[in-house]
Amino acid sequence: MLWTGVHIHHGYQPYVGIPQLREAFAGWYKRWYNVELNPSNEVLPLMGSKEGIMHISMAFVNSGDGVLVPNPGYPTYSSVSRLVGANLINYSLKEENNWQPDFEQLEAQHNAGEIDLGKVKLMWCNYPNMPTGANASVELFEKLVEFGKKWGIIICHDNPYSFILNNKPLSILSIPGAKEICIELNSMSKSHNMPGWRIGMAASNKQFIEWILRVKSNMDSGMFRALQLAAVEALNLPDEWYANMNRTYAARKALAEAIMQKVGATVQPGQVGLFLWGKVEGKGVEICDKVLYNAKVFITPGIIFGSNGENYIRISLCANEETLKEALERITNVM
Repeated sequence: MLWTGVHIHHGYQPYVGIPQLREAFAGWYKRWYNVELNPSNEVLPLMGSKEGIMHISMAFVNSGDGVLVPNPGYPTYSSVSRLVGANLINYSLKEENNWQPDFEQLEAQHNAGEIDLGKVKLMWCNYPNMPTGANASVELFEKLVEFGKKWGIIICHDNPYSFILNNKPLSILSIPGAKEICIELNSMSKSHNMPGWRIGMAASNKQFIEWILRVKSNMDSGMFRALQLAAVEALNLPDEWYANMNRTYAARKALAEAIMQKVGATVQPGQVGLFLWGKVEGKGVEICDKVLYNAKVFITPGIIFGSNGENYIRISLCANEETLKEALERITNVM
């Protein structure tokens, strides 16, 4: 005779996640973003938001469809788009435009016949931005929603960094009418320091969630129930927990800024999120090579995020203070 508890906790779990987790995500969105989500059909728990990039691409993109991806941007947007046979269309993010899309330029390219926005299915965006640290704003989200509705393009907003060194977390779904054309991914990897747990979510309208679920249900067999229950507890953490987390990241950021100064990089003020982005004279990869070979410290060259990152470098705040202090000392001794 089977013990019921074993069956409940160690058996296959629902593709849509347990009700408690969907309700916790919906409550979290209401508490922090002031966004109303129906936990039964507008929230889909994922094994980390990264798998959501694949699920969304498979659900909405056919071979030859256009997909807009940011340059610089998270490389997975491009690699997954290629895997599904999409026509990859890079859109530029530049410092002089606060690392925001230039919608006028995109439409000018369309009018000139360089791109066909009418054949674009998805647009990937990410604010707070990785790698640049540019923050979200209501105005930016309003422009994205307007652009998506005008051209019939689904706006896929990847939102894992909104709680890191950011006093006002924002969701694109807080914009009126956004749910009709937007899908938002979120993750507990960054907001709750749970990267190895692989717990994320997608939020959108009922129809979009159903289409994503058709793909997901053929890709996995549900998340371990104990992880889901633990995530429920994490989503109900008090405000002070987030404040403590950000005090830790603020101390790390100060050290990262000192490293940037030592290597001759200029940091744009107001950056938020889990990384620090700095502009260098010349090519970022040359600075990174010099630091690696002379100080045995690895700094990420911005070029890996796209051609617009060629003159930039990125430092992660995932390293603890002790590691960052040692990196600063090593660099100081050789530069």
